[in-house]
Amino acid sequence: MSELHRITFDPNICAGRPTIRGLRIRVKDVLELMAAGASHDEVLEDYPLLQVEDIRAVLEYAARQSDHAVLRVA
Repeated sequence: MSELHRITFDPNICAGRPTIRGLRIRVKDVLELMAAGASHDEVLEDYPLLQVEDIRAVLEYAARQSDHAVLRVA
């Protein structure tokens, strides 16, 4: 089941960047922690307001954002 409903956009929060459940926790921040090798448990420890489903939402959002066709122009 999709968890994308947890990703929110509000121009008054983090300048409209994607955040988690309207909190001031950006998707980018969680992705950077995970890219640096942090485990789910470490992310949850750093951000106690997050839930496991939020991490799933972040990963799902990132996966969908990376699925764009590349057009080449001659």
